[in-house]
This record gives sequence, C-alpha cells and structure tokens, in this order.
Amino acid sequence: MKIIKIEVENFRLLKNFSMDLEEDLSLVIGKNNTGKTSILSVLDKFLNEKSKFSYDDFNIDFKNELEALIKSGAIPEEFTPKGIKLKIFIEYNEKDDLSNVSRVLMDLDPDNNKIVLGFEYTVTYTDFFKVKTDYAAFEANEKGKVDAKKKNKPGEIKEFLKQGLDNYFHTHKMSFEYDMATNKVNDANFIDLESEGIAIKDIIGFKYISARRDVTNKEKENTLSKQTSSLYKKQEDNSEKNQATENFKDQLSETDSTLSEIYKDLFSDVIKKVQDFGGIKLNDTDIAIISTLQHRELLEGNTTVVYTHDDHKLPEHYNGLGYMNLISMIFEIEILVQDFKRDKDKRPADINLLIIEEPEAHTHPQMQYVFIKNIKKLLAEGIKRDDGIKRPLQYIITTHSSHIVADSDFDDIKYLKSENKNNVVAKNLSDLRKQYDADPSQYQFLKQYLTISRAEIFFADKAVLIEGDTERILIPTFMRKVDLEEAARLKAEGKEDTFLPLLSQNISIIEVGAYSQIFEKFIDFLGIKSLILTDIDAIKVVKKDHKGQDVWGACPVNEGTKTSNSAINHFLKEVVWDDLKTLPVANRTILVGSSTVCICYQQEENAYHARSFEDAFIHINRAFVNGKKDEFQGLQNRKLFDEAANDAYSLAGSCIKKKTHFALDILYHSDKDFSNWDIPAYIKNGLLWLKED
Repeated sequence: MKIIKIEVENFRLLKNFSMDLEEDLSLVIGKNNTGKTSILSVLDKFLNEKSKFSYDDFNIDFKNELEALIKSGAIPEEFTPKGIKLKIFIEYNEKDDLSNVSRVLMDLDPDNNKIVLGFEYTVTYTDFFKVKTDYAAFEANEKGKVDAKKKNKPGEIKEFLKQGLDNYFHTHKMSFEYDMATNKVNDANFIDLESEGIAIKDIIGFKYISARRDVTNKEKENTLSKQTSSLYKKQEDNSEKNQATENFKDQLSETDSTLSEIYKDLFSDVIKKVQDFGGIKLNDTDIAIISTLQHRELLEGNTTVVYTHDDHKLPEHYNGLGYMNLISMIFEIEILVQDFKRDKDKRPADINLLIIEEPEAHTHPQMQYVFIKNIKKLLAEGIKRDDGIKRPLQYIITTHSSHIVADSDFDDIKYLKSENKNNVVAKNLSDLRKQYDADPSQYQFLKQYLTISRAEIFFADKAVLIEGDTERILIPTFMRKVDLEEAARLKAEGKEDTFLPLLSQNISIIEVGAYSQIFEKFIDFLGIKSLILTDIDAIKVVKKDHKGQDVWGACPVNEGTKTSNSAINHFLKEVVWDDLKTLPVANRTILVGSSTVCICYQQEENAYHARSFEDAFIHINRAFVNGKKDEFQGLQNRKLFDEAANDAYSLAGSCIKKKTHFALDILYHSDKDFSNWDIPAYIKNGLLWLKED
C-alpha cells in the first residue's frame, strides 16, 4: 500500500497543486519559495493535528475571493464548501492487509484499487451566512469607533477573519469515491471518517525532520547525547523484547543494592539527626536513603557521544556541524522509525510517510553525495518489528542541493515551479522522457549530462547556454563588466537601474557544446528565461568531391552563403542567410513553450562581421592583444599581429594556439575594472537582454 499522489487547494502557494509520489523516495527540488515546506506543513496540520490553520495559511487568490464574497450582497446559489483541501491518493494490491482500510473503501470492484482520503478546512453554506452577518456587525462596530474617535480608521476584513476564523471554518475528514472509468474523484459521494469513528493514524503515519534542526557544536549543548536518551525511550516504549534493555535494567537493580549499602554510611550522620529530632513516638521519623537509579533519567543525564581520533575519545562538539548534522539525522530517523513501529499491542499504520527537509545543511558537497547514495539503503528495511510485522516506508526529501540532485535517480525527482506569484506546480522529471520519444538518445544525453555536471540549473531563474570552456571562463567576468558599465552609464544619466545586476541574479551557466537544441524541451520544462551564446559559423562551397558533390568549408562571414551552426539552424531555421547576418537581437528571441529564449551570435561591429568569439574579440581589441601579445600564453605566430593587412579572421585562425589559454590571458592582463578591453557586441547585447526581468 502506498501514496501515489497528493492534491492541495488554497494552502499558501499551493493553490491548485498536485504531486505524484514514488514508491520509496521522492526528491522534491525547486528554488526558494516554491512550496516545499508548505507540503510538509499541510500534511502535518491535517494528519498530526498539532497546529491549527490560520488566516495566513490561505492562498492569496483565495483570500481575495473570500473577502470579495463576504462583502458582496448575495451568496451564490451553488455554494460549495470553500477553503483548504488535501486529497491523498492511495493504491493497494492483493498482498496488502486491508483490515484498517476496509471501512473507507467506496468501491468493491476488485479492479478499483484506489482509495482517496480527503481533508478539508472549509466554510459551509450555513456558516457562510454567519460570516456575513458577523462581519456586518463588525463593520458597523468599527465605524462607530471611528465616529467616536476611538480609532483613526476602521478595522479591515482581514482583522475580522484572523480573530475568529475557527468560528466559521471547520475540519472534515472523508473517504471519496474514485471513478476508475474517468480517473476522477466524485466529491459528492463520500464517507465521513469522524462520524464513523475511523482513525486516520491507523492508515497513515506521518513524521518529519524539519530543516530547523537543533544541531550545534557548542560545548554545553550535547545535541547527540540527548538524542541517545530519546532513542532509548522510544525503543522501550515500543515494548519489544530487547535483551540489551533487560540487561541494562538488571544491572541497574544490582547497582542500586550496592549503592544503598554505601549510602547507609555516607548519610549516617544526617539520618541520626533526623531520628534524634523525634516524633510522636519512637522511630516515627526513621528514614533511609537508598539508590533508585532510573534507566531513562540515567541515560538522559549521563550518556555522552564521543568520536575517536588516533585512539583518543573526543567530545561530540569537537565534530564539525556537517558531521553533527549527518549523525543527528541518522539518530532522528531511528527515533522516528521507532515511533512508526508503535507499541506491540498496536499495529503500525498501513502507510508510513517520512519527510526530511534540506539534509544538506552544514555539509560539504562530498558529504551530500554520501547522504543521497546511502539514504535509500538506510531506509530500505522500512518498518520491521520483532513480532514479524513489516511495513514499507515512503519518504520525501526536499533539497536545494545540486550535488544531491546530481547523484539522484532522475525518475525520483519532482520539480516545483512557480507559475505565478500565488501558485506552484509540480513536474515529474520522468515525464520528460515522453517528450523525447522521437529520439530517446537525446533524453539519455540530457540525463547523463545533468546528473554528472550542471544540476544547478534546476535552482536557477535564468540560464546562459554556452559552447565551451572559453565562454565558461569569461562569462562571469563579462557579467561583472556589464554591471559596472551599466551602473556608470545610468549614474551619468541620473537614472536608477530597475533591474538587479547580473551577478546578483540567480543565473546558471551551462556548457552545451553544439547541442543546445537538445536542451529545448528541457528549457520549456523548467520555464526559465535562457540566453544561447553561439557562433555564426559561416561556410561556403570550397570544392567538389570525386563524385562532383559540393564540399563545404569555413570562411569569413562576408564570403559565406549559410551557417553550419546547429543551434541557429534549429531555432532560427526560417531565417535566410542574408537576413540572419543583420537580424537584430530583438528578432533573435523566440518562445519555447513558457520560456523565452534569445539566440545571440556575432553581429557586424565596426564595419566588420566576425565568425567566432576569438575573431570578434581580436577585431575590437586588437590594440589590447597586440600590446600584450608577447605575454599571451595562448598565442603563436605573434608577428602576424604587426601586419595591418591581416584581419581578425586570419589572426584568429593562425595565432590562437589554445582557446582556453587565450581566455585566461584576457583575464590575467585585465585592468582592475576591465576597462582595457571591450566585450563583443553580440555577447554584451545578449547579457543586457538577459538582465531584464
């Protein structure tokens, strides 16, 4: 038995939210403020009932709808309960024990193996009448306070709702009918779980490890040592026969007897004084001091976690926070697993769901790899009791770590993305495979590339797709130079920049070589603004082969008749060569699904049209390169720079020994503010386009 999907309505950013769950691990990723913590919170509020809902838990769009409806004159005739809703979709098979869920089954068709549990915090038609009546009274009362000059302005409807939300909104638990024919839920047909006395905790057990973990390496905190006591308590509470526990208690009993004898001598003086103080009759105030070592309290105050180093036992706080966090999580997982087991007289829940928030806290990349590699193994045993009862464990891990993502199974990943300010959607990365059905090798390339290289793109707001090492080395510096120049220009014009500097934006730089077209569907999937920086790669017919077929070769742009660049031919395939050369940046922008993509390549600059980056850079910075040519490690045939007749195309072809060295030469010989060279126009214009929201 497992949860296959959750749906949420009107809770914070989760306006109309749906997320599939995997059989064991679901790795939930996304940028900040995309609802990862909200998933945990809504499950906790409904399943554990430890905290109440508040007005601020409502989705902003729902707040606006609710307030408008309260203020309106009439109530819609078809008024359905409104508020926060959660649906949990469960799937079972013939091997599962259905004793706990038999009372929530809505369909006895053996082919229908779905259960839909519903949880709502809603206002009904009847209660909404009361809301409108009470608000009218509240509004009149507030107006009276203003008229009496007790207040400067009347209280808003938000204040009214915050003060008495639970007077109108109430929690309901249901099991809904699931229609296998339509794969839809029939909200009108349900079982009320509360009126039937059905306990949700017997069906679903939910625990979590919050991102706000109390892990410190302060000397007096003893975080791990305290957890050993908690772990012991959980193990003992489960009442499983554990020989180690029994041995511990037996030893304490023997120690009690020994210590009690010692205490007789140790406290003999004070005992004698108490006896001498007297009472109503002889020996009326006779006392004894004995040892009563309590196993729980003994562990809590006297257990110390240490770690060994060169045969020395060092205190736990000598560990770094990364190790402390990792060890603490393992302890906490074990404590929660003991909770899931429950007491021997009570069977574990059919489904046990654990959420671990941001396990990467305080840990370096290598430790993050270790965590994600081992977590499946750690939790694979699930809930296993000594009496033979077993239950699987489903778990959700939320993370901002590209390192954890890079070492995860693609099919486990759930990508959360903001569609607008008030709504988030969840996407399965496994669904990408379907979009690459025409060429599965492209999907395989994308999957391998992202998992071993550039997983940080999942957390980016924007992306720059570049061809290779040269751009990778230089783009961050180009961004910094653009930021400096734009700031200076705007200051001179007395204006303020309405956009964040490039280096302050969440931009991922991804090397894609000649394969940017393969990333088209992925860019659409992510829905992020993207800049593709590439070369115009002019070619012409240079000869005929032995069969009389044209042989194409590289040439200067003014001699070319078409481009060999795969990105340009894919994204701008409708543009003919002559138009391609003069196409302004604004017209190189296309829509890829919900994403905007700009393809930038060399453009005519200072009466010359370059073919490659090196070509473009040398043309506009010839004096800079010529002045440093003897110091540039990436150059050869340096004397060619002395001949004015040699254009940038021939110099790039004959003098660049190694492109990466040439890029490093540019950085090494730059002024502090990078003012001694210029950025090629196609790159600068592309970055300025990317900078805008």
